[in-house]
Amino acid sequence: MDTIVDMNELPDKARDVLKRIKKKYKVGFQPLRVRDVELQILQVTDLEHLLAGKDPFDDVSTFPFWVKLWEASLMLSDIMATLPVKPGQTLLELGAGLGAPGLVAASRGHKVTLSDYEPHILDFQRVSAAANGLHDVAFRMIDWTKPPEMEPFDTIIGAEILFRDEFFQPLLNVFDNYLAPDGTIYIAHDVRRKSVPMFLEVAQKDYEVAVKAQKMNSEDGEMTILINRLRRK
Repeated sequence: MDTIVDMNELPDKARDVLKRIKKKYKVGFQPLRVRDVELQILQVTDLEHLLAGKDPFDDVSTFPFWVKLWEASLMLSDIMATLPVKPGQTLLELGAGLGAPGLVAASRGHKVTLSDYEPHILDFQRVSAAANGLHDVAFRMIDWTKPPEMEPFDTIIGAEILFRDEFFQPLLNVFDNYLAPDGTIYIAHDVRRKSVPMFLEVAQKDYEVAVKAQKMNSEDGEMTILINRLRRK
């Protein structure tokens, strides 16, 4: 059930962005509760039309992963809600899509940068951040093959970001460029994502990798989410 967010209460810039989004998508704010964090997330409401029967496991090259709040994203959001944070700690969410984990982290006090690869995805993130009064969130377009220069982050996170093996090395380069020396990476994926063990095998050359399997209920029944924590060796 949608929760009404008064457009007139949004900052002018966010209101203009939302108007632009509505010219292309049917959208609405939907509530997200993660432990004691309550957020309103701007989402596309006509998913069936947009996804058109595409399979996210078979059709990875064209599937619009950003458009859905995935179970792995919800699990990563839960981790962000419980992660201790010190003042000024920075966090980067890669392939953030709708940005739920990063927004939960921002609500907990992290200085968050949400990123993705297309401007319209960042528009959704901007509106959600504004609707929740999270004004100290940054937004960056990041091409993993040509990452822009940025200061290192204490934490890097990502949900459902591993699906094409040609991006394994670019992603590892991003980790190397953006992770602070004592930083931590958290990634979360559906256990059915075949690329995850292949990526971790490569990553283990430079990172200590911890894994946790967490079961959760979804619209399709019980599923298992793999959460990996990576730290430099």
